[in-house]
Amino acid sequence: MVTRWQAEQSLSPMDDYPLHQIADTIRNVGSSDRNFYDRYYFNMHNSSGELFMVMGLGQYPTLAVQDAFVALRKGDTHRVVRASRELGDRADSAVGPIRVEVLEGLKRVRFVLEPNEWGIAMDVTWEGAIPAFLEPRQYVRRKGRVFFDSVRFAQTGCWTGWLEIDGERIAVTPDRWKGSRDRSWGIRPVGEHEPAGIHQGTHSMRGMWNYCPMQFDDYSILYICNELDGGKRELEEAVRVWADPEREPEWLGTPQHEHVFDDAHEFVVSSTIRFPEAPGGPLEVRCTPMLPMYVMIGTGYGLDADWKHGMYKGPLVVEGLTLDHQRDRGRFFGLVDAPCRFEAGNDVGWGLFEYCFIGPFAHYGISAPLFWNLKL
Repeated sequence: MVTRWQAEQSLSPMDDYPLHQIADTIRNVGSSDRNFYDRYYFNMHNSSGELFMVMGLGQYPTLAVQDAFVALRKGDTHRVVRASRELGDRADSAVGPIRVEVLEGLKRVRFVLEPNEWGIAMDVTWEGAIPAFLEPRQYVRRKGRVFFDSVRFAQTGCWTGWLEIDGERIAVTPDRWKGSRDRSWGIRPVGEHEPAGIHQGTHSMRGMWNYCPMQFDDYSILYICNELDGGKRELEEAVRVWADPEREPEWLGTPQHEHVFDDAHEFVVSSTIRFPEAPGGPLEVRCTPMLPMYVMIGTGYGLDADWKHGMYKGPLVVEGLTLDHQRDRGRFFGLVDAPCRFEAGNDVGWGLFEYCFIGPFAHYGISAPLFWNLKL
C-alpha cells in the first residue's frame, strides 16, 4: 500500500525495482515535454466482418492523466466506453471500469471492462503468436518542433475469455478470436490544444499512413508505410516474424502498395501489398478489409474537442458514446482500422488493415487539404 505521504513524494512500489533511467522516481519521466505518453493499443475480431473492437489505455505523466477506452463496431453501430482520471501510482493500470494486467511480460496480457450502464463488458486474455517485435523509431520534426519521437513494439496473437454485448455473453476462443497489439511510448501530440504559433496549419503527419500486422499460422508480416505525396517515405517497415522464436526475422525489402477504393472513394475495399525484394523471391499479399471503424471517433485519438488522450477531465470521469454510421455519417472521418483477410500464396491469415490520408496524395487521386474522408 502506498501511503499519502509516499504518494506526495511520488514514490510507488515500482521504485523498489531496479528500473530507473534517470535520477528521479518512476512516476516522473526523463522528458519535460507535455506530450510524453506511454500507451497500450489492442484490437480484437472473430476472423470475420461481424464485429470489430479496438481498446487502449494510456498514461501521460507530465499531464498527470491516465485514460482508457473500448470501441466496438457491430453492423452500423459505433459504440465507445471511455474513462479518464488523475494519474497517481503508475503501477495502477486501471481507469474506472477498464484495466490492463500484464500476466507475463511480452506474452500474456489481460484486458477487463467491468459491467457498466453502456452495455459492453469483457474479460479477455491476450497471448502473443509471435515474439514481440520492436518497430522502427518514429521521429518527425516540423519547423523546429518535435511532434513525434516514439518507439513501439508490435505483436500478433489470439484472445481467450468472454465478451458481453447488451446482456448476450459470447465465448472468446483463440481458434477464431485474433488481433494485434502494440505498446508505444515517447512524444506525440496529446492533451488540450496548444497555441499554434508558427505551426498554424502544420500537420504532424502527412500523406498516406498504411499499417498492416498480418497473422498466418507459422509467421506474421509487419508492414508500415508512411508515404508523402510525391513518393518520399518518412517511415517504412516490412518484416516476417516467425512464430518459432528460434528463427530470425526476415526483412522483406521495400514494400509496394496498390489500393482499390469503393465507388464513393471513401474506403479501401481491397489491396495488394508487394515485397519484390523478399528472400526467396517476390512476395505478394492480397488484402480484403472488412467492417471499417473510424478509430479516432470517441476514443481520444485527437479529433474530438471534448475528449482527447491526456486531456484533463477531473479526478475520475466515465462516459459512453453511441453513433450510427448512417444517421451520424457526417461525424465519421480520419484514421480507419479494419479486420482484414490476408492471402499470401496458399497461406491465409487475419489481421489489421489501417490507413489514413492526410492532405493531397496524387497517386490515388486524393486532393483533400486535410483528411481525405472528412465529411463537411
